[in-house]
This record gives sequence, C-alpha cells and structure tokens, in this order.
Amino acid sequence: MIQLKELTLGYGQRVLLDKVSAQVSGGQLIALLGRNGTGKSTLLRAIMGLEKTQTGEIILQGENIALLKPERLARNISFVTTDKVRIANLRCEDVVALGRAPYTNWIGQLQTEDKERVAEAMRLVGMTDYAEKTMDKMSDGECQRIMIARALAQDTPVILLDEPTAFLDLPNRYELCLLLKRLAQEKGKCIIFSTHDLDIALSLCDFIMLIDNPQLYSLPAREMVASGHIERLFRNESITFDAQEMRVRIR
Repeated sequence: MIQLKELTLGYGQRVLLDKVSAQVSGGQLIALLGRNGTGKSTLLRAIMGLEKTQTGEIILQGENIALLKPERLARNISFVTTDKVRIANLRCEDVVALGRAPYTNWIGQLQTEDKERVAEAMRLVGMTDYAEKTMDKMSDGECQRIMIARALAQDTPVILLDEPTAFLDLPNRYELCLLLKRLAQEKGKCIIFSTHDLDIALSLCDFIMLIDNPQLYSLPAREMVASGHIERLFRNESITFDAQEMRVRIR
C-alpha cells in the first residue's frame, strides 16, 4: 500500500534518512519509533506529500505521491497531528464532518452519504453521545477520539498519526492504541503512528518502523525485537526485552 524507494530526507547538510526502502500494507497497525529529533514527523509529512524529498520516491497504491493532485491525496491519506485541538464553537459532529471536505461540493454541503459516514465514524470511536458537545469541554482522550473520527470520516485507506498519545495517561494511551488496532483490522486500513511508548508499540502493533539515523528498519514486531535494533538504539536507557512475551523492561 505504501512503498518507500531509495528515499532520502533531510534539512540542508543534515541527512535524516539516506536512501531507505520499506513497504507496508493494509490491515496493519504500524508504530514508527525513534529518538527525539530523528525525523519521525518529517517522514510522516513526506508520506503526506507535505515534505519535499531529496531523492527517491514514495509510492501510494502504485502511484508516486509527488504526481498526485491534492484532491487525490486527500482521498487516500488522512492525518492526525500531535497538537491539542480545542475548537470551542463547533460541535463534535461538525468537527468530524470536516473530514468529508474532499467529497462535498464547492460550498461544503453534506449529502446523505456524507452524514452517514460521519455518524459511522463517531460510532466506531465510541463518541456518538458527544455529537452535540464542543471540544473545549472534553478531556484530551475524548478530543483525540474525535480527531480520529474526523480521519475515519475522510474514508482513506491510509491514516497517519503523529504522537497521538502524547498528552494521555497510560490507561488512555493503551485504550487509544487498542482502538487503532481494531480499526486497522476491521476496516483493512494501513494505520501508522509515531510514538515513544515502546511497550505499547511492541505488544499491540503488527509492524514496526524504526528510525536509527540515517537508517530505517522495517520489520514485523516480533522480528524487530529479535533483531536487536531497538535494544541497540535505546541501550543508554538499559532496555531489555522478553521476546516471548513482547515486553519491554527499563532498569
């Protein structure tokens, strides 16, 4: 579904990723791991077509994203940022409805199908009862679910999330990632999210993409643990792994 071919990303003289290649498919929850400043957000933006690549190609369902028009991209990839979103004068239902923008007419009028997609997206994230509420009166976890519902309403095969659990406590982080896994499996979507939660990533995700500048390692979760790449990257934190239980231990 997404293929990176000899991709190089960086700023000026600094190279973040150097001629890396990887491929991920639908129906999977994929964690993007790496230390701070290694380029996780940059890679997500590049896949979105918002970051210029130095060399190489990003292929989305057989097509180079550099050649796709914005309208086509918006029907194939949706994006949830790490920023806290607090929209005081829009109901949650209206926020989710913004995801239908690539499909509505020039005045943004929702048709019956659009309204059904919005209602279904809110149901999938368990937020149907919040349709009339505004986000300034909700918790961080509830707001994040609304933003994921907006991405679902956009009806794209690929969903990218940049640190979606950054402002959540541990129970809510785990619950949100369980939701993402269920959506990937039930809807056949390719869901990639950047995170620092190693334990959650390794226990819940099907696939891991690990940035160790300037390399990118892409493996199924169990194979990534067995490879030693994560332990080597984070060795200063004295991380050990139980490959059988897929557990992270930090001493």
